[in-house]
Amino acid sequence: QVQLVESGGGLVHPGGSLSVSCKASGIIFSMKGMGWYRQAPGKERELVANISWAGTAYYADSVKGRFTIFRDTAKKTVDLQMNSLKPEDTAVYVCHADDVIYLGGTYPEAWGRGTLVTVSS
Repeated sequence: QVQLVESGGGLVHPGGSLSVSCKASGIIFSMKGMGWYRQAPGKERELVANISWAGTAYYADSVKGRFTIFRDTAKKTVDLQMNSLKPEDTAVYVCHADDVIYLGGTYPEAWGRGTLVTVSS
């Protein structure tokens, strides 16, 4: 069984910074990519950033230059450092992994339950 558990959400003022973290648990042999999606109230889930096994990162245009994704393959973690936060960044941030190979088989995708980030004055 594979679980993705997020932490680090909370309330931050506009212009502030916040980091969210995700740790994968289980006997995992590999995960092709890890990343973060977000879903704001009344909106569809969108990809924020992801990073491949080799370390290639992708960012949505809306967060380029403000967010940075980090991955520790050995620790099975992926972190998202968010700077210069805006009210429109308010959302539930959900951790994602794809092509997960673990002791029991494979998951094409694995999802966390999400952590809420609120940007408000």
